[in-house]
Amino acid sequence: MKRECHVRFCEGLGVKLPGATRRNIYVGSRVAGERVMSGVRVFLEEVLKLRINAQKSAVARPWERKFLGFSVTQHRESRLRIAPASVQRLMQKVRDLMRTGRGRSLAHTIEDLNPLLRGWITYFRLTEAKGVLEELDSWMRRRLRCLLWRQWKRPATRARKLRTLGLSAERARLSAGNGHGPWWNAGALHMNLMLPAKSFTAKGLISLLETHQRLQSLR
Repeated sequence: MKRECHVRFCEGLGVKLPGATRRNIYVGSRVAGERVMSGVRVFLEEVLKLRINAQKSAVARPWERKFLGFSVTQHRESRLRIAPASVQRLMQKVRDLMRTGRGRSLAHTIEDLNPLLRGWITYFRLTEAKGVLEELDSWMRRRLRCLLWRQWKRPATRARKLRTLGLSAERARLSAGNGHGPWWNAGALHMNLMLPAKSFTAKGLISLLETHQRLQSLR
């Protein structure tokens, strides 16, 4: 089973390296990984006089580590995937962007969101695990529904907006006054029915999954 020996090089005496250089070394077992790690450490520190970042150096299973934002799946035939930490960073950036955009229109928020999403998926276009992209698309739409629910503020406004979107008057009244928070309502049936995925596509929101598929077709 493959292991990873992840060593971070730093620029040392007379050796010109581009800032911090990262390398992965794959071997057949943990014992081999420990042996290679020890040899690499001796060579770098004693021969090249370089410093090693101990926090980012380890012997571990490939799917437990990341490299340039990527990782691999835990399968016999491993596939390239986006590392969980990279997914979490994107989600935090989206949260920050939407937090600053609570007073802006949905169209304006989507306009600000699209460059972030487009740049992110372009970088990770080589990923072979696509399930996370579908989950992120769904999560993004729920964040936008949550943003709208917050903007509508009062139950009367929420009921009126839901009626405008096509919900019956009685259902709109009950949904608007259900007492649950914005995130719960953003995932509830009344918001999903009235603001389905195609409604956000019509407003210009790009899909990570569809953009990835389009980039793959260009290869």
